[in-house]
Amino acid sequence: MGGDMWVVPVGQKLLYWGATGAVTLVGTILALTMLQMLVAYVRKWQQMKAIPTVATPYPLLGHSLLMKSDSQEFFEQVNYYSEEYRHEPLLKLWLGPVPMVALYHADNVEVLLSSSKQIDKSYMYKFLEPWLGLGLLTSTGNKWRSRRKMLTPTFHFMILEEFLDIMNEQANVLISKLEKHVDQEAFNCFLDITLCALDIICETAMGKNIGAQANGDSEYVRSVFRMTDIILRRIKMPWLWLDVWYLLFKEGWEHRRSLKILHDFTDKVIEERAREKKENEAQKNGDVKAKNIKRQAFLDLLLNATDEDGSTLSHQDIREEVDTFMFEGHDTTATAMNWIIYLLGSYPEAQRKVHNELDEVFGKSDRPATMDDLKKLKYLDCVIKESLRLFPSVPFFARTLSSDCIMAGYKVPKGTEALVLPYALHRDPKHFPDPEDFQPERFFPENSHGRHPYAYVPFSAGPRNCIGQKFAIMEEKTLISSVLRRFQVESIQKREELGLMGEMILRPKNGIWIKLKTRT
Repeated sequence: MGGDMWVVPVGQKLLYWGATGAVTLVGTILALTMLQMLVAYVRKWQQMKAIPTVATPYPLLGHSLLMKSDSQEFFEQVNYYSEEYRHEPLLKLWLGPVPMVALYHADNVEVLLSSSKQIDKSYMYKFLEPWLGLGLLTSTGNKWRSRRKMLTPTFHFMILEEFLDIMNEQANVLISKLEKHVDQEAFNCFLDITLCALDIICETAMGKNIGAQANGDSEYVRSVFRMTDIILRRIKMPWLWLDVWYLLFKEGWEHRRSLKILHDFTDKVIEERAREKKENEAQKNGDVKAKNIKRQAFLDLLLNATDEDGSTLSHQDIREEVDTFMFEGHDTTATAMNWIIYLLGSYPEAQRKVHNELDEVFGKSDRPATMDDLKKLKYLDCVIKESLRLFPSVPFFARTLSSDCIMAGYKVPKGTEALVLPYALHRDPKHFPDPEDFQPERFFPENSHGRHPYAYVPFSAGPRNCIGQKFAIMEEKTLISSVLRRFQVESIQKREELGLMGEMILRPKNGIWIKLKTRT
């Protein structure tokens, strides 16, 4: 009986040995992978040893223990490093085992951004993919090149002109909201301008008026704002990076819920627009009466777009680009317009010059702005550029080097994160004397002549520059001119009271507080 207790059937032995072998194999593969990663890490550590750094990094941990977690403190820290080490040609940081070089000299920025090879976005952009898919912002390689070539014509000047009516209409809604603040106490205008930008982008991107200015608490509007916050928080918390693990947390479920709302909304609009397009085509053939599409939207252009082979975009392709346009086109532009308002309210002389220019172009009329009007607003154009110099909407962006790269005489290995710091780059006294001063005249043609082409990159530069920058400038000119034709603005905050938060977008922690007077 005692011996029978130890009899194990042959099948069970084989199963046991098989399971043991599988575990051993997986363990061996993991060990080899870890060893390979460790060897690559040590090699990069040696290759980058000569590049200046802020402090001696710890093995594997790098500078992680030095970096602040609070958005405002982190941004202040990065700015401190860029000023403290401005004399150095290049600055190295280790984020855990990941090497990074911070770029804030025009020559180094040119090496990166002018390259047709270094077009891979940073790993951090992966967290945008659940929302944006592999659209123009997140894609790379042949897909990005093909999509960029296909979409460039949709931002042609003549097509943008069709969006001007929408911008004027939404600017008038904003003006009516601002009227109640005239000769009243100071108020925070940040959300008002943001909701206006959201209305503009929804109608121009999708042909859908969501009425965000009238109802900023709609489910879609809340989801847009919430999703950007969720993505940023996830980027800053490495323990939330793994997708399976992420769903174990409340934020993971909130991410999934917001994602469904955003995608369902876009899907519904695409389906409606595609159906209207078919009805219009049927009407041309005399079969049925079609719905009248009042205005062309970016979505309509996508429905008609074809690639080099003559193929049309799939529903998913279209959603990727519409969602990308929504993400990139409202927050960046809204923040830029808030900074412009703040600076003009802080510098009365510059505001007076804008008022004079507006009076020359529009006189006493309250007619909507035309494209010809916008072309004549030369000084306002310089105001916008100088505002984007001081407060670039995107305070930093990154690429992952797809091959070894020589910068400032140093060899920076493949796989390194190259971080461009426009906020610091735009404050290089070599290109912008008295960099903290607000001087729109810097961008007069005679003063811009000879300036390094990569000293100023508010819309990035090179092959992957922002495809929507003309749209953004057009919107900013339209909205700011509308506000200043009616009001005189006074900012009540000093620079140090703004509380700059360098996240995905450069926001003021404490809002933009202004007073308004009716222009006489």
